[in-house]
Amino acid sequence: MNKTKIDWCDMSWNPVTGCLHDCKYCYARKIAKRFGLHIETSNLEVLEKKFTHESNCIMTGEKESIASVYPYDFHPTFHKYRLDEPKKYNKSKTIFVGSMTDLFGDWVPDEWIAQVFNSCEESAQHRYLFLTRNPKRYLNLAAEKKLPYKENIWLGTSLTKPSDEYVWFENTPYKTFVSIEPILEPFGDLESGIMPNWIIVGAETGNRKGKVIPKKEWIMKIKEQCNYSGVPIFMKKSLKELMGNDFVQEFPWEVTQ
Repeated sequence: MNKTKIDWCDMSWNPVTGCLHDCKYCYARKIAKRFGLHIETSNLEVLEKKFTHESNCIMTGEKESIASVYPYDFHPTFHKYRLDEPKKYNKSKTIFVGSMTDLFGDWVPDEWIAQVFNSCEESAQHRYLFLTRNPKRYLNLAAEKKLPYKENIWLGTSLTKPSDEYVWFENTPYKTFVSIEPILEPFGDLESGIMPNWIIVGAETGNRKGKVIPKKEWIMKIKEQCNYSGVPIFMKKSLKELMGNDFVQEFPWEVTQ
């Protein structure tokens, strides 16, 4: 578990890494590819302990054992040795679970998800934020009674444009949020489909060819609807210059209703 530059959480925790979505703007894939060992595999990989490999020391030329976080690059991998990491922190943290994966992708076994939830329950002092581009998996797990309801668990959906799939939990106690990042198109009337407990919005970063630069009115439209509905909105730092005095970062657990 590591401190993170993601400004809506304190730490990121990745008991699972890798993803089979093909998002052109994905920062995680670039990181894994850069630091990976490029070991080819067609299986879902499970690591009981840190993966190590032999390498020549730059200073001495002698062999040394080096730990690798992404031996299979961005191929789905379950790092079981990380399941106890939340226990190391007694003070409450807001933790983004799966910044280097989509834990609810169709390829992820139910057992992997169950073990992650068990770890959350064992370290209930923290707030856990999950995020997926496959929100139907939430509903499937809930129907099978494999999606625990806890006050400290937030279920998020990642969107980039209005046509992206979104599932609303009607008449359920689950805390939900939407992360519109990177915002690639203007969003219209959110109230008809996506008014969760919290909305995060951010611009695309990096230097991708065809990078989308959002317009201020796109963000203002979302902000106005959030204000009308009493939903906190969190604008990522990538929007600070664009939004000027209209820039705001609200956390739902800090907003007084």
